[in-house]
Amino acid sequence: MERCFGTGDPLYEHYHDTEWGRPLPDDPKEALLLERLILEGFQSGLKWITVLRKREAFRTAFVGFDPETVASFGEEDVTRLMADSGIIRNERKIRAAVANARALVALHVAGGRLADIFAEHVPSPALTPPERRDEIPVQTPESEALSHRLKNLGFRFVGPVTLYSTMQAIGLVNDHLASCWTRKTGA
Repeated sequence: MERCFGTGDPLYEHYHDTEWGRPLPDDPKEALLLERLILEGFQSGLKWITVLRKREAFRTAFVGFDPETVASFGEEDVTRLMADSGIIRNERKIRAAVANARALVALHVAGGRLADIFAEHVPSPALTPPERRDEIPVQTPESEALSHRLKNLGFRFVGPVTLYSTMQAIGLVNDHLASCWTRKTGA
């Protein structure tokens, strides 16, 4: 079975085969989207496999990424997270995660949904699937516009590259290579 990435590491293979590039379920889409957005922010400057290996520890540390709970985190929680060796201990990224949960809660109070904002910024599908990884963009004009929109709403660590990666991860764009079994089978 040919994959776009992950071959040789069972965790990475499972992620590629069952999650990456697949749409989020409708319920609870917002909490899952917050998780993906926060984890993509933590990935910035690192390899995704590093975050993937720490994902369960992140889920525990961030209480399942429940937006209201994370939004209520204070300085004691930041200190607790900075001491948690199971996660990536970067204070700027931890504070951004809390800020993002607060921005999401504020968005919900205003009657908005993060999933809807993402959906408004989906790039047009490529006419042909990419043959090689270097044919896949790292950002698009749409991810740049989404970055500006989210920053204006108070989100942090949401640059256009991070947001395009998030769009790939949650199936808003299909960047599986032409040779990838998931593209060939429509899985």
